[in-house]
Amino acid sequence: MTKLIGLSGSLRQASYNAALLRNAAGMMPAGSELIVETIRGIPLYDADMEASEGIPEKVTALKDTIAAADGLLLVTPEYNNSIPGVFKNAIDWLSRPDSDIKRVFGNKPVAVIGASPGGFGTILSQNAWLPVLRTLKADFWSDGRLMVSRAGTVFNQDGTLADQKIEDQLRKYLEGFVAFASRVKAS
Repeated sequence: MTKLIGLSGSLRQASYNAALLRNAAGMMPAGSELIVETIRGIPLYDADMEASEGIPEKVTALKDTIAAADGLLLVTPEYNNSIPGVFKNAIDWLSRPDSDIKRVFGNKPVAVIGASPGGFGTILSQNAWLPVLRTLKADFWSDGRLMVSRAGTVFNQDGTLADQKIEDQLRKYLEGFVAFASRVKAS
């Protein structure tokens, strides 16, 4: 069984990216599962807080969950042509202390997808993640790309996918990423 963890970079319950993640969890290939986790409740990173109070319990639990998984799927919105601050903040906490980076992210298969109401489908946000993932020594899966543009037309009111083409692309993307994570796990 290949186990992936999925994180949406939006805090909004009705976000397109949260909907994309929920849809992905429901269409995983046989022999795999995608567990949806949340960045909700992670405080703003503050080195003074870290020094005086340690790593927040929510962060520690999420780090342990990611470390135990076979891969990580980041579902990123695009804010001002880049990574959403709350999402980057969560990853910053997850990489603390530095000595935990290898355990949580080192050689961990990671993939990035996203949905946007605009026409470019999070391409700039996805690109902005690359140096972050490289710094964390994650094993970025680059064989596929999924950028859902004009997301307002792609989802039904309940958050399910209304566009068969996007559903097919997501299914193919997940199959590729699961195969990659499975190969990394086996090696």
